[in-house]
Amino acid sequence: MPYKEREITKLYYSIGEVSKLFEVNSSLIRFWESEFDLLKPKKNKKGNRLFTQKDLTYLKIIYELVKVKGYTLEGAKRALKDDRNTLLEKQNLIDALSKIKIQLESLKKDLY
Repeated sequence: MPYKEREITKLYYSIGEVSKLFEVNSSLIRFWESEFDLLKPKKNKKGNRLFTQKDLTYLKIIYELVKVKGYTLEGAKRALKDDRNTLLEKQNLIDALSKIKIQLESLKKDLY
């Protein structure tokens, strides 16, 4: 898994937290925000970005397309435009399975 696998429970994440989750620089997250219209983090009064669960889902998809599969930015934009619903369903399934995996690992640890 390209980003740190853990259960996500917060409503909002700072750009620093997001960059740590994905193990990339904050500048890359800001760049993707400028390139992909789907990413619309809220900003507080200071102008700090606050990423929601929806933003993280889109970032996971973008990361997968660009960093893992090697899509160009234009190719990733096209894929998101053409197959957004399919990609979202796939990512939601991956997230659900990841949560189950975390729970099973926790149970296993508790048993031993």
